[in-house]
Amino acid sequence: MEATTAQANDLERRVDLSIAISNVEKEMEQRLKRMGKNMKMSGFRPGKVPFSIVKQQHGDQARHEVLSEELDRVFGEAVATQKMRVAGYPRIEPKVTESKTHLEFSAIFEVYPEITLGDTSTAEIERPVLEVSDAEIDKTLDILRKQRVSYIDTDRAAAVEDRVVIDFLGKKDGEPFQGGQATDYPFVLGQGMMLPDFEKAVEGAKVGESKTFDLAFPDDYHAKDLAGQTVQFEITVKQVQAPKLPEIDAEFAIGMGIADGDITKMRSEIEANLKREVKRRIEAKIKDQVMEALIKANPISLPSSLVEMEIQRLMQAARQDMEQRGMKNADFPIQPEWFTEQAKRRVTLGLILAELVKTEKLQATPEQVRAMVEETAQSYEQPEEIIRWYYAQPQRLGEVEGVAIESNVVEWVLSKAKVTDKAAAFDELMGQKQ
Repeated sequence: MEATTAQANDLERRVDLSIAISNVEKEMEQRLKRMGKNMKMSGFRPGKVPFSIVKQQHGDQARHEVLSEELDRVFGEAVATQKMRVAGYPRIEPKVTESKTHLEFSAIFEVYPEITLGDTSTAEIERPVLEVSDAEIDKTLDILRKQRVSYIDTDRAAAVEDRVVIDFLGKKDGEPFQGGQATDYPFVLGQGMMLPDFEKAVEGAKVGESKTFDLAFPDDYHAKDLAGQTVQFEITVKQVQAPKLPEIDAEFAIGMGIADGDITKMRSEIEANLKREVKRRIEAKIKDQVMEALIKANPISLPSSLVEMEIQRLMQAARQDMEQRGMKNADFPIQPEWFTEQAKRRVTLGLILAELVKTEKLQATPEQVRAMVEETAQSYEQPEEIIRWYYAQPQRLGEVEGVAIESNVVEWVLSKAKVTDKAAAFDELMGQKQ
């Protein structure tokens, strides 16, 4: 075996490989002889098929297998000798040669970038601060009440938050259009189920009232034949129902899982859950800033092979998610370019974090993993069962370990960066509309 190395670009490498034909032929012959000992063919006793026939039938396959194994071996030796860290898989190309004794190949591949960790001391991190008080508990109770809303008939005009049932017919240039007609169609005003101008036309109408109005579809409307077009709608209001929120009483508390209906207990549980969720969201916001700081401080070249592998992984995950939602890939074909930027970010962070964890010894400890598992388990009715579930499979613990390592990285960066505490608004932190 001979190997030479040439650098094509920043991360791409080329290794020239030379394999002795005699070695291939020798190994191929030995392999065919072993195959012949177990080969069965009509007219011959088992294991007595002439070698010439064995070679005729299986020679190409054996040669391909031997050559592949030899290429793997010499390639592995070449990169090991030169201490190269191969990213992805090599592309093997045959070379034109006049040699009668050797087969010549080129292996083209990428290596991992050399990472010299940058300075994060100048990074500026905003740490959200929010103490859960009675006000946040009350807001959460309001949300829970709205999730359990019921509706009662009313004779007044329809208003925002009312549930209405209507018939409607849409016409474009005097002709009904596809999707523009429905009977007994229910929706809640103010939830954005219909276009804003459509909802405004319904608002203020009473049961039995009919009206006709023009509606302009936005330019970016999903139906291209209607985008930017003005149509006419005829509507008839058939039902108006006002929202009725449940009272915060013992019955409500029982519905929230408090067996004895104790409202104070319910508020305590809500408070505990809120504190866990607020903590989680604050940590997520800090983590996002930390990761951005690491990317900014450590500009690196990315192996395209790793990015491509990550794109394929993300595409597969998206397909599985669609299938679970009852969608078919044929109905919504997934495009690789949708995931390119996400894949680049994930690969970048993966490489940086691996180097940082190794250099600064930020690996997770068993005690740290255990504490995280126990904290997660507290959100469930039977925490011990959840803990056992995590420890039943190494893969599940591995996921927790990954989170723990990220937590160590965050703490390390925060110890170096300029961190400023900033009061956070509850609605903004929780992603709720004001």
